[in-house]
Amino acid sequence: MILYVHGKGGSADEAEHYRALFPGEDVVGLDYTAQTPWAAKEEFPRLYDSACKDRLPVTLIANSIGAYFAMTARSEQRIARAFFISPIVDMEKLITDRMTWANVSEPELRARGEIETAFGETLSWAYLSYVRAHPLRWTAPTHILYGENDPLTAQETVSRFASQIHATLTVMAGGEHWFHTEEQMQFLDDWIRKQDRRGTLGFVK
Repeated sequence: MILYVHGKGGSADEAEHYRALFPGEDVVGLDYTAQTPWAAKEEFPRLYDSACKDRLPVTLIANSIGAYFAMTARSEQRIARAFFISPIVDMEKLITDRMTWANVSEPELRARGEIETAFGETLSWAYLSYVRAHPLRWTAPTHILYGENDPLTAQETVSRFASQIHATLTVMAGGEHWFHTEEQMQFLDDWIRKQDRRGTLGFVK
């Protein structure tokens, strides 16, 4: 079966897009509510049990922070392979970058606990502390798709992460964090079809 995990502001209904890419497969969107990695660690295993039951193998498609939540929930034992689209792979750096954008120091964030920013994100000391205490570990065979102009994750960062977990990395020239235009979605679809033909044998551990 195919299990889809949406990003921030998305929905499980986005899984419909992938049905045409995996004809004959059961495609299910994960309808989660978690907003933090610790909540995802509690919620995701239950949702996996409900969606997957005893069906194997499972292919995971995860977008943006959905990929981060899937990794922090340590669910790879169920996953035969994963497709990550614009994944957040270094949450600590993303948070500290946002602190810089908002001109917020670590002592200030520690003292205040949470700080609202002008760009609509809430900075949280608890979130940053959790991320630092729980570094990502991921062992499932993985393909990563990255947009060249992604403002949330530097190409150097995603390249280093891909190397660490032995993932393939495809970069779309001119691509964004959010793959949504007709050209971007065609690139995404072609990428999945190409990697799907390779199968897990295309990975080198």
